[in-house]
Amino acid sequence: MNYSDTLDFLYSSLPMYQRIGKAAYKSNLDTTLRLDNHLGKPHRSFRSIHIAGTNGKGSVSHMLAAVLQDAGYKTGLYTSPHYIDFRERIRVDGKMVDEQYVIDFVRENMDILMELEASFFEMTVAMAFSYFEKEKVDMAIVETGMGGRLDSTNIITPLVSVITGIGFDHTQYLGDTLEKIAMEKAGIIKQEVPVVIGQAGAGLRKLFEDRAIQMHAPIYFAEDRYTIQNRGCAPGEGLLGFDVYRDGMLFLEELCTDLLGDFQALNIRTVLQVVELLEGEISGMAGPVREGLMKVKKLTGFMGRWQVMRQSPLVICDSGHNADGLATSVRQLLNMKHDRLHMVIGMVNDKDISAILDMLPADAKYYFTRATIPRALDQDILRSEAEKYSLEGSSYPSVIEAYRSAMDNADKKDIIFVGGSSFVVADFLRDYESA
Repeated sequence: MNYSDTLDFLYSSLPMYQRIGKAAYKSNLDTTLRLDNHLGKPHRSFRSIHIAGTNGKGSVSHMLAAVLQDAGYKTGLYTSPHYIDFRERIRVDGKMVDEQYVIDFVRENMDILMELEASFFEMTVAMAFSYFEKEKVDMAIVETGMGGRLDSTNIITPLVSVITGIGFDHTQYLGDTLEKIAMEKAGIIKQEVPVVIGQAGAGLRKLFEDRAIQMHAPIYFAEDRYTIQNRGCAPGEGLLGFDVYRDGMLFLEELCTDLLGDFQALNIRTVLQVVELLEGEISGMAGPVREGLMKVKKLTGFMGRWQVMRQSPLVICDSGHNADGLATSVRQLLNMKHDRLHMVIGMVNDKDISAILDMLPADAKYYFTRATIPRALDQDILRSEAEKYSLEGSSYPSVIEAYRSAMDNADKKDIIFVGGSSFVVADFLRDYESA
């Protein structure tokens, strides 16, 4: 069984939510707990930080991992989904899990995986925790998949729980109101474990406070402690600068990160609040904040969020895939100097796309497409729906074909944006060099 065979088994034999949707979703942790018990409870072998949220959890996870790595701690990082290589999901000090480990794990545990009818995500979490145990990591940054309460990662007892913010996404599983979604995310709050809330949102603060009181968990709202002012990009350096105020006083002047996108201000605020709490558990965290945030991509392999691929025309891909995530990207695009805006857009078929289409700019030129997954929304259906919102363009059967058409039509002072779904970005990153 080689690596290719192993991936074929994982993708075809184990239900994978990213590909097939609801059929892979489970409403309990029974399989996760049985699989973890079979493996000797590896989740108990390392300290961790647990991160949930509708938007921002990927950026916060990678930022925290970078800070810890720069501080000299052997750091595990579990995230999802992946873009190009399955192994992106599981890293130690930025290095992807070895192919041979993936092969061996699946071969040695195939019987129990099949017996339990483990989902792809359940298996991946188990593999990550086992790998972190094997590698003897000092700390693991663990990102939830879709929710919180019933997420397979929710068997850990972390040093800090983090909820980045709440928005509408996966409503068919998590609930159709912000309050219901927040309750699912709040399911990661553990007994007496501090919790950091990145953004409380409208009317959700009391909900989080009540849950924290119930769990005797100290609660910290990052927005109460930290204020971030954007200083803009450093030309030619690929860095975004911020001034940080703590309790109204200048705390860090010109703090820079290599993760672009104005929305990173909110994520940095959350990261700083978490780091402040970690200083009570681990010494020497304050110094590496500057260095770690400046080289997140280098240290962790971060990709897919406001990733600048080329200049003239400026090409940006971004994996924001719900109304809140895309709204922040659109605001930034419209504030950037450009002649014309070209939008390469694709979505999945189980989302309410009306809220997204309604906030996309009508004066952009659109290239409707679909990612290479079964859940992808047909590009012609997307174009037809978009026309109801006065969004005009053509449809293309693949992301790279849509991008090539945008490049053919774009002038040097134009912007090309590729997004709408993390799977559209994945296809784009995979095939970009061939374009």
